[in-house]
Amino acid sequence: MLEKDEYYISRCLQLAKQGTFAAMPNPSVGAVIVYKDQIIGEGFTSAYGGAHAEVNAIASVQHPDLLKESTLYVSLEPCSHFGKTPPCSDLVIAKQIPRVVVGTIDPFAKVCGMGIQKMKDAGIEVIVGVLEKACQQSNQRFFTFHQKKRPYIILKWAESQDGFIAPLHRTEQAPVWLSNAYAKQLVHKWRSEEMAFLVGTHTVLEDNPSLTTRSWYGKNPVRIYLDRKGQIPTSFAINQQEEPAICITANREMKSNEHTRYYYADFDGNLVQQICTMLYELQIMSVVIEGGTQTIQHFIAANLWDEARIFISEAVLGEGIPAPQIKQTQQTKRYAIANNELHILHAL
Repeated sequence: MLEKDEYYISRCLQLAKQGTFAAMPNPSVGAVIVYKDQIIGEGFTSAYGGAHAEVNAIASVQHPDLLKESTLYVSLEPCSHFGKTPPCSDLVIAKQIPRVVVGTIDPFAKVCGMGIQKMKDAGIEVIVGVLEKACQQSNQRFFTFHQKKRPYIILKWAESQDGFIAPLHRTEQAPVWLSNAYAKQLVHKWRSEEMAFLVGTHTVLEDNPSLTTRSWYGKNPVRIYLDRKGQIPTSFAINQQEEPAICITANREMKSNEHTRYYYADFDGNLVQQICTMLYELQIMSVVIEGGTQTIQHFIAANLWDEARIFISEAVLGEGIPAPQIKQTQQTKRYAIANNELHILHAL
């Protein structure tokens, strides 16, 4: 039976991928309903605020009377609390589904085993822990957020063949693209997927970035920048978007306005941990640290990162601003992006 359970949970994981980014800050879950070795219903988590996977799967069943003789497979424990939607465990009980196979327990404190217990108390047979690691990996942002009380942190930069991220001297106030148009499009795709992008003061002053999604269809991320002294005007591109940017500053004279929301931090203290705590309180589940070297290096030094995405360009600068330094003992993947290489490292 375990082999069959794994087969259907693997299908749940395939379904869950379809809602991964739209569902945040909720987890994306896949659900499959099986009657006599036939799938009669499937679903995955709707965009944030919408129906959960179990609800969508149950709604897809053409003959609801079969639910009383079926097994529900779900990659994450059905919820047990009222949030934006009613508890999925209550729905499973109401539909009299006799058997439920769960990939992994929900780490969210308001669930965390209570949905499983509620179904067991109702007389449902519940199996837990099928393809557990894979189910946790499919929601790594959600698990990081709830278990470590911080966002899932992705470091991202592009560097030349000789290890620089930018030339020493600029001819204009604009981002320096060492990588090509394909890599730029990929970065914009990431912007549509992750909840926030963060840059340092120097990057804003030198590049005047907007941090918006322009070369890919999708939403803009929350734009965050560091500005210890409060020296960056609201006229800069990062502050001129539809939604206000978030500025982390030590200058308490800076007051929030229609362009910018100011949050205060002690820049002489553990700034990285303060940022993590701040973003956790703001319910930001994932963040890409895009620059510059000093900002990224602070996260590396604090060992507060989960993934590093590094573009290796064919360009040779000869001199410039050194790229961040990271111990490449981590798991590494390399992708060719039209003659550029993208290395993806995972923190151990």
